[in-house]
Amino acid sequence: MSPTQQHGDDAVHHANWSKYNFMYYVKGAAAGGICCSVTHAALCPVDVVKTRIQLDPAKYSKGLIGSGRQIVAAEGVGALASGLGATAAGYFVQGWFKFGGVEFFKVNFAKQLGERRAWDNRTGIYLASSAMAEFIADLFLCPLEAIRIKSVADPAFPKGVAGGISHVVSTQGVAGLYAGLGPILFKQVPYTMAKFAVQGKAAEAIYASMGLTPETASKSTSLSISLGSGVIAGVAAAIVSHPADTLLSMINKQSGAEATGSTTSRLIGLARAAGFKKLCTVGLLPRCVMIGTLTAGQFGIFDTVMGALGAEKFHFHNPDAPAKH
Repeated sequence: MSPTQQHGDDAVHHANWSKYNFMYYVKGAAAGGICCSVTHAALCPVDVVKTRIQLDPAKYSKGLIGSGRQIVAAEGVGALASGLGATAAGYFVQGWFKFGGVEFFKVNFAKQLGERRAWDNRTGIYLASSAMAEFIADLFLCPLEAIRIKSVADPAFPKGVAGGISHVVSTQGVAGLYAGLGPILFKQVPYTMAKFAVQGKAAEAIYASMGLTPETASKSTSLSISLGSGVIAGVAAAIVSHPADTLLSMINKQSGAEATGSTTSRLIGLARAAGFKKLCTVGLLPRCVMIGTLTAGQFGIFDTVMGALGAEKFHFHNPDAPAKH
């Protein structure tokens, strides 16, 4: 056996595929549900302000802090918690399928390709895994996101997830809960692809600059790298997905006569009325602040919960890297 073959076999053995079993994916899904629910719920006030700015930029034109104060002055501090229940529930379900799905698809792609091809194509694996996982997650998120946005946009909208769903179904039918599915997919799939691919690359670069690997770094160092790479990934993902996020807020605000016609025709009409510049820039700064913070928190909490559950997160390995002794 040649040295190259021996080294390749050592790399494959190092992967230890047997530990990536059903319980590993359950732990990944649980960690994903917790990290998404906690971070989105914690940032609910920022999301309320961001959504108001997107829906009525003429009224809320004083920036993130100024608009927040404006909302509190007019409606009380409780207004900043609008849609909190739908946010926590929706993003737990979404996080379960998103993070759990990414781990499932990522590990199985790598396993099928082998260590060498997986390492050479790791960016493609991140992109494909996150796109498929996000598509599945959004089917569960969409109705709850519709309730969240309607709660933020209309102070008179029924409180609570059950009351909100009942109201929408009685006035718009079940289709009303999925009116935003197109823009959610248009927003969330590119967002999640950028989020996982950029975070993976950023973390890899930070580890390399420090002369470390995920296996040799201390827990505190790994956590710091997760947070730092998460901020970078969050800002990139926010910019990529912002136009669709604005359209999502707009279409879910519609009701009555405004909510007639196909979703596609409504989206085209809203995009034309808003204009490209508004779609790309209105509310972008608060969204970058929100998503950068949120993404850093998600990766930090995810890695922490995975460790607490006794799961070792899967990482791609360079088969040409010196073997550890």
